Amino acid sequence: MSDSSQQKKLNKWYQLYNNEIYKFILYMVNDHEQAKDLMQDTFIRAFNSLDSFHSENPKGWLFRIARNITIDYLRKKKPVQYVIDSSTNLPSRTLTPEQTVSLNEQEKELYIALAKLKRPYREVIILRKIREFSIMETANILGWSEGKVKTNLWRGMDSLKKQLKREGFQYESI
Repeated sequence: MSDSSQQKKLNKWYQLYNNEIYKFILYMVNDHEQAKDLMQDTFIRAFNSLDSFHSENPKGWLFRIARNITIDYLRKKKPVQYVIDSSTNLPSRTLTPEQTVSLNEQEKELYIALAKLKRPYREVIILRKIREFSIMETANILGWSEGKVKTNLWRGMDSLKKQLKREGFQYESI
């Protein structure tokens, strides 16, 4: 495939999926600027790896790249800084006032509660319930078995409901 046709293909995928990938990464890192950088890194890595793409599902492939880049970023952060960030990085500190206003109350509640879950639970909930990937697609993106996806989704949803209840939020629609 020529560089120009690869670039056209990736530009098309960027137009289709950049917003979803950005939101996925944002849920993971709770930092808008870092999410933008990691989203760009995702598409750069995808461009550099396009010759190895043999799947019929570009969205899943891009999400897997985004997940791996995000995990690499989180692992590279200093452990002490990671603990500080994860305990203080709530939406009120990471969203601009305009962005906070645009979120409805339920989204705010969910965003706050998700930020407090274990990373595997957060990932599977975002992919299955928010991004609406199938169990098979989620397993492929995470590199898990379908059984592990189901188990972690069930446990994650249970943890999310408990977290929302601790926060005093209503969660009947989850």
